[in-house]
Amino acid sequence: MKIGVMSDTHGSLLYFKKALNTLSECDVIFHGGDVLYHGPRNDIPEGYNPKGLITKLNNVDNILIARGNCDADVDQMVINHPIQSPYVMSQFGEVRIIMTHGYTDSKEDTIRNAKNMNADILILGHTHIKELYCDENLVVLNPGSTSIPKDGTHSVAIIDVIQSEDELDMDFNLIDINTGEILHINSED
Repeated sequence: MKIGVMSDTHGSLLYFKKALNTLSECDVIFHGGDVLYHGPRNDIPEGYNPKGLITKLNNVDNILIARGNCDADVDQMVINHPIQSPYVMSQFGEVRIIMTHGYTDSKEDTIRNAKNMNADILILGHTHIKELYCDENLVVLNPGSTSIPKDGTHSVAIIDVIQSEDELDMDFNLIDINTGEILHINSED
């Protein structure tokens, strides 16, 4: 199973399309929030087109969305998929994924909550900075931002889950949506 992860599109149809293209072979896509609005920024993302993004998003049938701090109640009125808060919880075979935008609690509290929910993977957004590391048995993943990266690279992540009768293997890749290059970041262990 391939699981796609994106976050913080902030109304950019251009980068949402690039993210979808990179994640085109994924069975399910997780969106970490901040879907339509760019917030009180001076730097409106390139390709800013919330109406176009709504149309494209509503035609994606395999997406789960966490509510971000820039997502409003009115957004749910135009987006056909539930915008879930504070957590999106999903189980794929033996793999439990918890996703939250990551702005309501401290990171430590969010990690503790994910562990208490027996998560294998915690997906975060909000910071616009890619992260991938293990905290004990929990994989913490932030795919960065598709449209306004604070670390210089427009990115998404793909999780490959390979489950056999007696073994579970997960492979994580952060990907530059402009070049398709697999990114390597310093991780905390």
